Amino acid sequence: MARWEFKLPDIGEGVTEGEIVSWLVKPGEHVKEDQPMVEVMTDKATVTITSPKTGTIAELHGNVGQVVKVHAVLVSYDLGNGGTASTSASTSAAAAPSPSVAAAPTAQSAGLGTKAAGPAATAVGDIREDLPGMSLMRGSAPAEAPIAAAAPATSGYFAEKPLATPATRKLARDLEVDLRRVPPTGENGRVTRDDVQRFKGGAHANGHHAPAAPAAPAAAPPAPAAARAPVVIAPPAGNAQELEERVPFVGVRRKIAERMAQSKHTAAHFTFVEECDVTELKRVRERLRPHAEKAGVKLTPLAFIAKAVVAALARHPTLNSALDESTNELVIRKYVNLGIAAATDAGLMVPVVKDADRKSILELARDIERLGTGARDGKLKPQDLSGSTFTITSLGAQGGLFATPIINFPEVAILGVHQIKQKPVVRDGQIVIGEVMLLSLSFDHRIIDGHVGAAFAYEVIGYLQEPDRLLLEG
Repeated sequence: MARWEFKLPDIGEGVTEGEIVSWLVKPGEHVKEDQPMVEVMTDKATVTITSPKTGTIAELHGNVGQVVKVHAVLVSYDLGNGGTASTSASTSAAAAPSPSVAAAPTAQSAGLGTKAAGPAATAVGDIREDLPGMSLMRGSAPAEAPIAAAAPATSGYFAEKPLATPATRKLARDLEVDLRRVPPTGENGRVTRDDVQRFKGGAHANGHHAPAAPAAPAAAPPAPAAARAPVVIAPPAGNAQELEERVPFVGVRRKIAERMAQSKHTAAHFTFVEECDVTELKRVRERLRPHAEKAGVKLTPLAFIAKAVVAALARHPTLNSALDESTNELVIRKYVNLGIAAATDAGLMVPVVKDADRKSILELARDIERLGTGARDGKLKPQDLSGSTFTITSLGAQGGLFATPIINFPEVAILGVHQIKQKPVVRDGQIVIGEVMLLSLSFDHRIIDGHVGAAFAYEVIGYLQEPDRLLLEG
């Protein structure tokens, strides 16, 4: 029977690898051309890879959560005796990925002064490593440490990433067996069909522990000194299945964690916090809101904040830059793409308002609303989530007193917007009630000095406290 191998296609935009989020087919299944086959998450978004031809799935190469390189074999087909075997098949028109968001978000889009259904948003990155015009140096990820072969006899065996063939995995699914808890007896620590059946119907069913796993293979070469050793959480004593739940840490959530760690361990963060009296801003917004509604646009304070940031960036262009570490050059962008961070059930998303420096307050409000709706409906495209040069994160009604937002690396600054609250303020020597909002700005101290960051913050505050200036200059 002829066998044909399909490789992970080049998804474009500099993507070199993808993480398998979920398989939509299984070995032995007959698939048709263009049938959805696997969901793969890249640095930009989650895409669905379709089958390039009709055939029978012989083997799936890669488990959920595993990172696969572009042009690596993804699926093997059995084409029957009449098929033509090929070992170098790759992208075809039918295999072109269609963009999609990993899961449809349900939380409110990043807004201001309104209650959100989900947790407060924090910005850690727009699921992207490269920006237009840049070639950032990428470090090699440390090899994963081998997982201990067996846990103490009182707690049972557990392996986070068990080795097993697709047929064995299918058997485990059919028997409702958690493959991670089956002690392996096969070569190189591989779980066999007999191991699964023994676990299901033998010692496990009688309440005894399965035979001890073989000794762990020789340890991998030591990781570089700078690499952090993986954290291994041992199951508790007793019935681990009843005492704890293990959820795969994959997909968007893991990518967010990687970006957050990269930003925190690369950029030298410092945070500047200041109050902003937005009483006049609220008046201007109320006066202009009917005109915006006639144009079919919801005018939120976030649109004014975006406009203020754009105006302040024009006076402080270093805040709209990024460091190209491969050439030791500071790349100062002469355009502004604003990332608007929002928390969703699928994880952090950072939709991007492109060419924000060329848009009016009304146009900014329209784009923010469109991207927010797309985030909630799960209809954002990869280009909607990439290319930001500066990020705003609105913590909304759950903003607290202040926060220290994580920079959307490789950007050099981020603005955190907090809830508007009524507070006593002094005007003309009199104490009056004002509408006050706290702003938290984090900067990369490698590039932005303290006085530069403070000057930028006060520039933004000046525009928000005197919003008529935005209308004059906009």
